Amino acid sequence: MADRRLEGLALKVGPLGEHDRLLTLLSDQVGVIRLAVPGARKPKSSLAGAVPLTQLELQVVGRRGLPRVRQLRVQHNFGAVGQRLETLAGAQALAELCMGLVEDDDPLNGLLDAVVIHLERLEAISRGPDDGSLALASSVQACVHLLAIGGYGLPLQSCCRSGAPLIPPIGQWDWRCSLIADEGIAIGSQPGAAVQLNPSELALLQRLPRAELPRRQDGELMGPQAVWLRLLAVVECWIRCHLPRPVRSLGMLREALVLPTGGDAERS
Repeated sequence: MADRRLEGLALKVGPLGEHDRLLTLLSDQVGVIRLAVPGARKPKSSLAGAVPLTQLELQVVGRRGLPRVRQLRVQHNFGAVGQRLETLAGAQALAELCMGLVEDDDPLNGLLDAVVIHLERLEAISRGPDDGSLALASSVQACVHLLAIGGYGLPLQSCCRSGAPLIPPIGQWDWRCSLIADEGIAIGSQPGAAVQLNPSELALLQRLPRAELPRRQDGELMGPQAVWLRLLAVVECWIRCHLPRPVRSLGMLREALVLPTGGDAERS
């Protein structure tokens, strides 16, 4: 049977039999595909580079059942994100989210490139000084971007109940909007709301679809960590309601940080 060449990102790797590995790969060509990597768990195996969060170039044989990797070349290993628990949890969350967004044999245009961009950012954060806020904010923004690419973008421009524009009245600190997980964001304090946001929190959330993180004029990240934890809660609720599986690593990210999530967040 003819070989084929695949390039992609290893989202998940697990044991298969005594010496093999089961590789879950995100690829522009085929979406998410599961591959057997024969002998990858043996010492000095030429296929030992099949590890999570690694960009790979593969030679694959077989199209039915479980295709097998014949050869591989590592293009880049994002293992540096493991230097910090926050960046590792954020990177794992992106991998989990991809598996929830992409069906087998159904490529999602632009997703792989977006994931790699955000992994590069988390990799850079892992190597610098950070109290966790930058890793948290970068992970939240990455989830917002991937959800939009996957067709599950947060509706941030109009009230899901009235249709009125969602314009945060900055300075009116008694104003609230509410995340209704199966609908969107509604103006006011709504019964049964999953999360409530004040004006500055909503304004920050509305800036996340942009390419870069929101920063102040001095280059510092906008919003304190408590606010980003609240925006993380928004993303978690949306994913739980709209995707077939939760992204458990977002909980790991929350646990890696020290600030509580209860009560009103500090005004940003």
